[in-house]
Amino acid sequence: MKCNIFLVGLMGAGKTTVGRCLAKKLNKLFIDSDHEIEARTGVSIPLIFEIEGEQSFRQREAEVIRDLSARSGIVLATGGGAILNAENREYLKARGTVIYMRASVHNIIQRTSRDKIRPLLRTADPWRCLKELSLQREPFYREVADIVINTGRPNIQFLVHSILSQLDLLPDDSDSAAETAQSGDSHTSGTINISSNPFMTKPISSTSSVPTISLQVELGERSYPIEIGSSLLGDRDHIARLISGRQVAVVTNTTVARLYLQRLTQTLQEAGKSVLKIILPDGEEEKNWVSLMHIFDRLLAAKCDRKTSLVSLGGGVIGDLTGFAASAYMRGIPFVQIPTTLLAQVDSSVGGKTGINHPLGKNMIGAFYQPQAVIADTLTLHTLPNREFSAGLAEVIKYGAIIDAAFFKWIEDNIDQLMARDNAALAYAIRRSCDLKADVVRQDERESGLRAILNFGHTFGHAIESGLGYGKWLHGEAVGCGMVMAADLSHRFGYITAVDKERLCALVRAAGLPTEAPNLGVQRWLDLMQVDKKNEGGQIRFVLMKPLGSYLISAAPQDALLATIQQLASGEMPR
Repeated sequence: MKCNIFLVGLMGAGKTTVGRCLAKKLNKLFIDSDHEIEARTGVSIPLIFEIEGEQSFRQREAEVIRDLSARSGIVLATGGGAILNAENREYLKARGTVIYMRASVHNIIQRTSRDKIRPLLRTADPWRCLKELSLQREPFYREVADIVINTGRPNIQFLVHSILSQLDLLPDDSDSAAETAQSGDSHTSGTINISSNPFMTKPISSTSSVPTISLQVELGERSYPIEIGSSLLGDRDHIARLISGRQVAVVTNTTVARLYLQRLTQTLQEAGKSVLKIILPDGEEEKNWVSLMHIFDRLLAAKCDRKTSLVSLGGGVIGDLTGFAASAYMRGIPFVQIPTTLLAQVDSSVGGKTGINHPLGKNMIGAFYQPQAVIADTLTLHTLPNREFSAGLAEVIKYGAIIDAAFFKWIEDNIDQLMARDNAALAYAIRRSCDLKADVVRQDERESGLRAILNFGHTFGHAIESGLGYGKWLHGEAVGCGMVMAADLSHRFGYITAVDKERLCALVRAAGLPTEAPNLGVQRWLDLMQVDKKNEGGQIRFVLMKPLGSYLISAAPQDALLATIQQLASGEMPR
């Protein structure tokens, strides 16, 4: 490891506080670049901004970064905007290990609400200012970072321990620190970048191990971690830490049970827990009232109490069923998601939407109920049938199409690696997808507005599923085709170019997904789309791209909608 450590991140992310503690642990000199600028000029940062302006401050900052980074054996906390300068980024990358202290805008606002000395927050709308700064600077932070730490609600000892662990620099007394990290603030977690460039074009070999990545869904007292890594089902420490209670009921299906139930059961038993196995038939058509009652029957027969943890081991069907059961059994018991399909790992396991299907509509009966944790073992993706794997890629593409154009480009560049199930490419795709969904869920937990954008392609897709009968097309296949139809509708409104429409269609096709919809009959299409939770006042509402990488929710004039249906509903059935 390089002897210098450089901390980057937005103001209020904890760089100075963590940096001091880290330097003390490693017996290094701690320096704060802002403090160094003040020492050299003899005036405060706000006064430099006021008298000389931001451009002059950035020049002074660049001089300080150049000088300090040339030293040896330091921990340097940089200013939030230091990475905007290309030379600064080169110095930091070349002369030390760079740690990105990542914090949400919500947490930064809480930490800086009484701070009157930060010149960039002297605005009538600091939230908007920070959001804009975050969007502007995030790519640069990711570019220089060797390690990314999600600070969440900071427990300083945990953060320092997490950094030392990822640097392989834990001191001899690390056992006590590790114990503190496991029993301390559950709202704090660390992550490792799988590449110094987040939009990597050459993932590491699929046979290589990928470090465990930790994310946090920030929902106040309902916050929970998402852990992504390989071989997590057999990791007793992870399982023991993330699944509470001595009694655990594992809900799975006949297909997944043959592959992974015994391994998880053994890990749980080694962690001192008793295990109740509940095995359901496989298939979307089993996401119904009968299956839900079977779960309740088994829990009651085994005298499971409110401290029993209910664990879902499987794809979206099992996750939705188990979550709904957990929300209702004894009015709510602990619930942990262990998704084994790509679709579930990047979408359905995150956000707390649970439920069952009704003959008249998909997911129309359910509840919002957040899990205590999500454990995504990437090795389970290597046993997925190709069709199931492709179905999961639909949800990955969705995030890029409506939220993150750069991520969409990354998927285009790496679709071959993803289709080959390269571990590093998968880990990045899962992490970025979960990052994007977690941010939307944090802002709109119960789908009262913003969260509806995650239904891009779903209005058309749900109509396909209902019209053909659940299970004929996989959910991801229907969503993939639905995104193509939504892109066509977006183009008809002039929201995206013909080139971007074709890019979306080509990427869906490259992912092995259908791009032509079944011919259900025009009236049947309209009837099915009327049963959609986004609809208002009898109008069918769609999530559209405006432009690619951004979104709009709008009703569609019937002539445009009919044109899309008639053009893309070819009558072809699934493979």
